[in-house]
Amino acid sequence: MPDLDIAIAGAGPAGLATALYLRRAGHKVTIFERFEEPKPVGSGLILQPTGLSVLADLGLLDDILALGSRIERLHGADASTGRTVLAVRYDAQPGGRFGLAVHRAALFGVLFRAAQRQGIAIETGVEIETLEVGERASLVLDTGRKAGPFDLVVDASGSRSKLRRCLNDPAEPRPLTYGAFWASLGWRGEGFDENALLQRYDKASVMIGVLPIGRPQLGAEKMAAFFWSLKPADVEQVRKAGLDAWKARLIALWPECEAFTSQIDSFDQLSLARYGHHTMKLPAGRRLAVIGDAAHSTSPQLGQGANMALLDAAALSHALAQAGDVEAALEAYAKARRWHVRIFQALSLALTPFYQSDGAMLPFFRDRLVATIAKVPPLPGVLASMVAGTLVDPFRRIGLAEVQWDFGQNPGHDTIAS
Repeated sequence: MPDLDIAIAGAGPAGLATALYLRRAGHKVTIFERFEEPKPVGSGLILQPTGLSVLADLGLLDDILALGSRIERLHGADASTGRTVLAVRYDAQPGGRFGLAVHRAALFGVLFRAAQRQGIAIETGVEIETLEVGERASLVLDTGRKAGPFDLVVDASGSRSKLRRCLNDPAEPRPLTYGAFWASLGWRGEGFDENALLQRYDKASVMIGVLPIGRPQLGAEKMAAFFWSLKPADVEQVRKAGLDAWKARLIALWPECEAFTSQIDSFDQLSLARYGHHTMKLPAGRRLAVIGDAAHSTSPQLGQGANMALLDAAALSHALAQAGDVEAALEAYAKARRWHVRIFQALSLALTPFYQSDGAMLPFFRDRLVATIAKVPPLPGVLASMVAGTLVDPFRRIGLAEVQWDFGQNPGHDTIAS
């Protein structure tokens, strides 16, 4: 396909990864970002083997490994009884897979610096309202100015996207009942595992989590993402009761967490995350591709959000490289991602009520059955592949090879197998 003039809406991980792929392929790329200065939003996340494979394909794996914290297992327990109700190990499947927990600033920084090295143009302080599509596509900005025309527009603007409405998909994400308070705090290792996501539950109405996320940049202190699930509707009530009351309730459920709550002096240190669920039937149309949270958003229960966005970026790049024209490429992109996206969206939606809901029956069965069933082969491997994002092969259809980890003679230092 000849070189294209491409606009990308959004300078988050999805937009930056797409820009890097397309610039590498020789296309002219301009990113439009609504913030005055591109920046990360949020606390921490886990890069799964899927997302790590995309970063390896972009030549950025070593950069992110230097910043993140290797995650080997996920473990959750009932706060009152200590009973294990979540136990997933990546090594339940062969291949040496693991997750890499990172601060969002670390992932953003690695991608953004790579975009700067490639000289990718970024226009900031730009709010995109809609598209005008003829032979090519123009962006209509909130100032009334038009940008373009472009051969292709990539919508990586997140779950509140306006551009997806151009594809006759006007539905907004359905708000989920529970969100979460998040904070990035200094890592305190006593009583915690630096290679695990640890959680405590009180039925399904409270979920507390500690995730070691490495460093936001080289030379910085190690950090943890600390979170507490709650309904956004209850936030004001929690605030009115006071910070000390919130801390006391949390410590009563998980005493070791005082190492983290002692670092919180104000509710202003806590960011409220709201979650919604939405899956586009067709994330592509004339001159427009929709990727990442703009195309599919859900709860973070399976930890797939950023990884799905990175896979979308790789899939779109592969489709453009293989197809003879833009329209054929967009059709191929949507087809390549369809089943992986739909299956993991459905799994996330189905699992969320077991861990974040008002019901009593679902957590009752979770607490008594999940950990027991999870020990029965082949379920440990199935759970590991669900968390890794590989229950359905996401690689073959998008022309991507999964990273192969070589533990060879020195298992303490992982390297990519040749």
